[in-house]
Amino acid sequence: MRLNKTDRNDAAGLAQLMRMGWYREVQVKQLAAHGDGALLASRALLVRQRCELESQIRGLMKNIGLRAKATKGNAFEQSVSALVAGNALLEDIVMPLLAVWSQLRLQIAVLTARVRARAGASVTCRRLMTMPGVGPLTALAFQAAIDDPTRFKHSASVGAYAGLTPRRYASGEIDRMGRISRCGDALLRSYLYEAANVMLTRSRSANPLRSWAAKLAKRAGYKKARVALARKMAVVLHRMWLDGTDFGVHKQAA
Repeated sequence: MRLNKTDRNDAAGLAQLMRMGWYREVQVKQLAAHGDGALLASRALLVRQRCELESQIRGLMKNIGLRAKATKGNAFEQSVSALVAGNALLEDIVMPLLAVWSQLRLQIAVLTARVRARAGASVTCRRLMTMPGVGPLTALAFQAAIDDPTRFKHSASVGAYAGLTPRRYASGEIDRMGRISRCGDALLRSYLYEAANVMLTRSRSANPLRSWAAKLAKRAGYKKARVALARKMAVVLHRMWLDGTDFGVHKQAA
């Protein structure tokens, strides 16, 4: 905020911040957390590229009236190969893309196996996966993003750290709640949202979180209910990590 920017003024400004207590220490994650985050980010990148290639292949075929009915796996590759066979123009364009798509699918399977192995070898991840809807990807992403659970004084802060709490604008008589902040790790936020969707729509076991989200969905809609449930799941996962307890253990004891 100084008018003249010099090294001397910068040093004086930093010293003033330290003296007034306005400086907050940045958490430095462990090397293992960085490795897990890199593994998850690399897998997510390959998944995006595979989806883009598949869309490109479908678009090229659709232009001449061909449509692959299969959606994934070897069935998609076989369907595309059969449809473009005999068409010289499409074969020269689509087959190289299909070859890359096939290699991406194989490499995604390799990285997915490594994610499962990492999650299975971690006591924390196995504990987090006791919550319905939370699988190896979500558990490992949560562990890599949080790293040290003791750095949060309150578990409720984890929801804000993941960017799942709404923005707020208050001035005078105006007090308006906006969309979620979307701060923090976007990959963790997306996995928590998918986990909330699985718990809300596919899980058969009854639990307080699912019942609460189902009631909220009737009032506000399923999209908002999924976001709210994702935030609550993040808070509960952090508390499970700190307490060293599995999901629902208190209910079973009662």
